Amino acid sequence: MSEPRVVLVLGAGVATGSAVARRFAREGYVACVARRQGEKLADFVAEIEAAGGEAHAFSCDATDPASVADLVAEVESRVGPIEVACYNAAVGVRGSITELDPADYERVWRINAFGAFLFGQQVSRRMLDRGRGTILFTGATSATRGLSGMAAFAGSKHALRALAQSMARELQPRNIHVAHVIVDGPIDTPLIRRRMPEVFEQRPPDGVLVPDDIAESYWMLHSQPRSAWSQEIDLRPWVEPW
Repeated sequence: MSEPRVVLVLGAGVATGSAVARRFAREGYVACVARRQGEKLADFVAEIEAAGGEAHAFSCDATDPASVADLVAEVESRVGPIEVACYNAAVGVRGSITELDPADYERVWRINAFGAFLFGQQVSRRMLDRGRGTILFTGATSATRGLSGMAAFAGSKHALRALAQSMARELQPRNIHVAHVIVDGPIDTPLIRRRMPEVFEQRPPDGVLVPDDIAESYWMLHSQPRSAWSQEIDLRPWVEPW
C-alpha cells in the first residue's frame, strides 16, 4: 500500500489556509490542518470528509518550539510523510511608532516570523531525509514596503520574506521547493468585510482576492516542474492599485 500524500497547513482559518487545504484535498492529499485551538477546525474537517477527502485537525502554538516540533512529529507518525507544508499563521497590529506597545510588536514578530522559522526548520529536516518536498509561506503587501502605522506587521513580513529566500537558496538545490506568496490586497473574509465594507460596495465581485483563487496559485507552485521553479509570486485583484 502506497504512502498517503500529506499537506500540512499551519494557520488554517476561514480564508487562505483552509482554501489551500481544501484545494490539495481535491487532488487526493490528506489535509492536516492546525491552529492554536485545533478543536475549532472540526467543522472544516467534516467539510473535507463530506466531499470525499481525508482531513485531520491539530492544535499548535506556532511560537512554541516544542509545540511545532510535536505537531510535525505527530503528523508524520499518525498520518504520513509531509509532502507539502504551508505556513499561513499571521497577526497584525496598527499603531504609531511612538505609541506602539513593545509587547504587541514582539507578539506580531513571534507569530509571523519566528513561527515561520520554527515550522520551516522542522518540516525541512523531514523533507531533506526524503530528498523532496514543497514549503510555501504566505506573505503580504507589507513584505515589500512598510506603510505608516504598520511597523510591527511590515517588520515581521519582511523577515518572513528573507527567511523564505534564504531557505530557498539552501534547500532548492536539494530538491526542496520553497516559495513565498505575496498576497497584495484585501481578501474576501468575514473580518475584512466588517472592517472594510466600502471595498466590497465599490468593487466588482472579483475586485478582491478570493481564497479559493489564491489557493490555485499554491497548487500551481507545488506542481511546477523543477526546471522552472518560482521562489516568489505576487497575487492581487485586477483593480488593485500598486
